[in-house]
Formats: sequence, structure tokens, C-alpha cells
Amino acid sequence: MVHHPLDPARYTMVGIAGVVVFLMATAVNEFLLVQDRPPLVRALAVIGASLLLSFGIGMLSGGLQHFDDFPARGAVLVPLGIVVSFVAFVLKDAETSPRLLVSPLMLVVLLVAGASHLGLSTLAAGAGGEASEGGGHSHGGGAAETDDHGSKPESSSPAGGPSSPTVPEETPSADQPKHTGDGHAH
Repeated sequence: MVHHPLDPARYTMVGIAGVVVFLMATAVNEFLLVQDRPPLVRALAVIGASLLLSFGIGMLSGGLQHFDDFPARGAVLVPLGIVVSFVAFVLKDAETSPRLLVSPLMLVVLLVAGASHLGLSTLAAGAGGEASEGGGHSHGGGAAETDDHGSKPESSSPAGGPSSPTVPEETPSADQPKHTGDGHAH
């Protein structure tokens, strides 16, 4: 949800694969691993609501986790994730009345989502919009990280300080496969 705009083709494929795997696992859980199988209509409703719930939780957790990287996007995904997750949770549970979707509790959920959007939008405006133009991927370290993964050796010396001698790269022996240009640094 958060990464999709960075590479739509790639993350659409990842999303489709995730949906297929999730739907297969949910179908197994709802049809094969239960003693009392629900009617087909109810099982399909549970599978659909479960998928919706996974998207809602993905919006919420991804929007929070990557807020530093994509603040404007996170300010939208988090409140949407709250609402989508609540709606899906209500629809998934057979004992919960769908009338809960038009109740004071739903009003509270909408108020929480609205307040989170307002607060996160304010923080996003202070953060200067989208922080990562090159597709960085920070996980709490502050600065966005690029995805070099071995494309060139990194210096272990601090900026402006004396550089330490570099260790020459190992040459592969006859036993070891040679990795050239595949992103695997050893």
C-alpha cells in the first residue's frame, strides 16, 4: 500500500501474489480446518471481509511504519486503515450486527480517523511532503536508505576523516560460484 506508487508494476504483482496466497489460506481455514463449515455465502463473506481487513491493517501499519519516508501518504493511509479495518472486522464476525456500521461506535471510529488525519497531515506539512524522491526505504534510522545491496564498497571512515585501508575482494575459488553484477556482495 505504501510502496505501490514507487514502482506500480512491481508492487501490483506483489499485491496480486499476496491476495492469492491470502485467499488460499483463508479458504483452507474456513473450509478445511473447521468442523462446522459455514454456508457458502457466509464463507465467501468472511473471506472477502478478511481480505478487506488485511488491506486495512496494511494501510494502518504501513502508513505508520513509513510515515517518515512518505508523510503525506501516511496521513491518508492511517485514517483509511482505521475505518477499513473496523468495517471489515464488523463484517467478518457473524455474531456482530452489521447495524454497528451505523451506530455511535462508528461515529467514534470516524472521529478518531478524522483526528488522526488532521494530526498526521499537520505533521506531514511540517516534514515537507514526501521525504524520499529516490525510493529510499528507512526503517527507523532517520535518513532514507537506498537499496544498493553491494553495488559498490562502502568506506568505513567518517566523512572528512582519514580513510582506513580497504580489504581486497576475495577472488572466488573453483569451489565458489563467481557473482558479478548480481547484487550479491561477499
